[in-house]
Amino acid sequence: MNARIVTLMLFLGGCSMFRPVKDSAVHHLLEPLVPDRTLGATTPAIAVNRAALPSYLDCEQLITRRDGVLVASKLDLWAEPIDVGISRVVAGNLSRLTGSMNIQPVERFSTLDYTDLLELRITQFEPDAANTMVLQGTWKLQPVTGKEATFHFFRIAVPMKSDPSVMKDRVTAMNQALVRLAHDIAAVK
Repeated sequence: MNARIVTLMLFLGGCSMFRPVKDSAVHHLLEPLVPDRTLGATTPAIAVNRAALPSYLDCEQLITRRDGVLVASKLDLWAEPIDVGISRVVAGNLSRLTGSMNIQPVERFSTLDYTDLLELRITQFEPDAANTMVLQGTWKLQPVTGKEATFHFFRIAVPMKSDPSVMKDRVTAMNQALVRLAHDIAAVK
């Protein structure tokens, strides 16, 4: 066989081995659910710190607990780190609830003055055995000046429409839980 033909056959055979692989992953994003409104108020001025999460939740995959075993989805992924998403959504919901344009996640708040820092410590954010999304933890609205604020415990339960393995409905329930958390925080401020 001619060397050129052999080289061409090897080249074409090699190309067929490097076909693009279809990425079937679904990237989910938490979203503020409080309706948009024109923001004009300058108060309250709150910096929302990144949410503290248990290490098993702080990963790219959506996690499901089944009979005490944690299962990481191979196809359902977060589009951003979940701690960043939670802080962004809580800030967005609070901003829309209060009309304040000065409620931002800390990363975007570095050049503005704020009066309070919102600290979130989440201990649970997953469906339970009763098919209810549970968001549980503590939050504290720490004034920049003044004495130490106390933490407020919260436990928010949102019934889910379908099986917890339907990730779109699961993320919707997570968004609804974050709206209820924002309402609780806004009621105190």
